Amino acid sequence: VSTQSTGEVALTKTKTVAGEKNGGTRTVPVQKSPRFYPTEDCKTPLKNRRVVKPTKLRGSIVPGSVVILLAGSHRGKRVVVLKQLPSGLLLVTGPYKINGVPLRRVDQTYVIATSTKVELPALPAIGDEIFKRKGKPTKNEKEMFVDNAGDNSYKISAEKVALQKEIDALVVPAVKKVDMLQSYLRSRFTLTKGQFPHEMKF
Repeated sequence: VSTQSTGEVALTKTKTVAGEKNGGTRTVPVQKSPRFYPTEDCKTPLKNRRVVKPTKLRGSIVPGSVVILLAGSHRGKRVVVLKQLPSGLLLVTGPYKINGVPLRRVDQTYVIATSTKVELPALPAIGDEIFKRKGKPTKNEKEMFVDNAGDNSYKISAEKVALQKEIDALVVPAVKKVDMLQSYLRSRFTLTKGQFPHEMKF
């Protein structure tokens, strides 16, 4: 039996056939086709060749920059950028002691960078894992129809509270070194009629 290869993988092979009137040889596939086919088309996933690259940080944003939040429950407030996290999001804080903004992750798309900067001291290592919430426990058949909305409410962990106090103790003194910066962070960013943010210099 001789094998006929196409490229590297052999798809067909030449088989010797008995009988004078059968030609002596016959080309047959190496792997037989299935006798039955599925009733519906099976979609095969495409190969994903995309390489995940780290998010490029805007040149106007550096650790210590004061930015204005444009989305979320704290929109309009001014916060201090601490660093860029591995996920590409910005780690910001008010600080909480000054304007009530805790440690948060913010996409750089939803901030306006200002020219005001703060010289930050060495900060503790903070990653994305501190913002992960624990999954809700699954309910059995008896608990499925019981309303436990009060028990499932989100509570801030003691670890996060301690970290916030540690960050505030480092950032607040740095903010106080800059004249009028404390009152600047406490004030909200607002626009009146005829004012356009793209025409302003921050």
